[in-house]
Amino acid sequence: MIEDNTNIAKKNFFSFGKRGDTKSKNNMRKRDGLSAVVFLTPTMIIFLTFILFPVIFSFYLSFHEWNMFSSEATYVGIDNYKRMMQSNEFWSVLKNTGIYTIGTVPLNMIVALLVAMALNKKIKGKKFLRTAFFAPVIISPVAAAVIWRWIYDPNYGLLNYGISFFGVGSINWLNDPTAAMFALIIMGVWKTFGINMVLFSAGLAGIPETYYEAADIDGAGKFSKFWHITLPMLAPTTFFIMIMSMISSFQVFDLVYVLTSGGPLGSTKVLVFYVYEYAFKFFEMGYASAVAYVLFVILIILTLLQVRYMKNRVHGAF
Repeated sequence: MIEDNTNIAKKNFFSFGKRGDTKSKNNMRKRDGLSAVVFLTPTMIIFLTFILFPVIFSFYLSFHEWNMFSSEATYVGIDNYKRMMQSNEFWSVLKNTGIYTIGTVPLNMIVALLVAMALNKKIKGKKFLRTAFFAPVIISPVAAAVIWRWIYDPNYGLLNYGISFFGVGSINWLNDPTAAMFALIIMGVWKTFGINMVLFSAGLAGIPETYYEAADIDGAGKFSKFWHITLPMLAPTTFFIMIMSMISSFQVFDLVYVLTSGGPLGSTKVLVFYVYEYAFKFFEMGYASAVAYVLFVILIILTLLQVRYMKNRVHGAF
């Protein structure tokens, strides 16, 4: 009888401990969930207010006419998109954006890779040089554009002074329709290649030295090692940089706004500047929203094409 009572007491004790542990775990989960909600709420408010709502509202506006001052927007269906497709200015702006992207992205990646490979070697002042090359990335785009306006000045600009030693006459970089886009591309590469240099440097640091040692034993030259080891091993990094650089180039605005304001004769007017003009200069928010969504679709298509083309090359040889 005494043994039965003892066994019952032990069972009650351990079952109470289990119930206590379960209750404690439930309380901890509730506290963790409450903490998560508290910490995520500010981020969700910002996301909903400044990202999700503008995306949905701009899609709504793309089917309406609205000048920002009237209380109601007028539904026009797909008229904004039809107007865009029939606009010679839109196709000219799209062409300028493509030229800027084609000129900026490859040159940016080549310069970034060459600098990263040079700084990957054992040289003096490596840290200082990396900092110097990365500095343009953290400079305000507006401040950088103001500096480059002075560099491009046709009368006392530093660039014209430099090329004068080679017998080249003064070039009106920002007021010549032929030279303006070229000037914009040069500054775009200078402003952004630093971040790509850092990414390439990280990719180069992740390549095992044993690959190069084995290539040395086989008698491979520098170009052979670069083509068969460095480039294939950098494929994931190159893929990422290519996509991000393309998206960034299609969205360029501040450099254009400060340097050329889309001129001369619209030769440097790009898509985002075109959207800005119609939205905040002409107050045609519906048309501007339609152009913005076309830009979004273009970026999605180009990204998917790159993913499809590169998916079998990222882990293989070029």
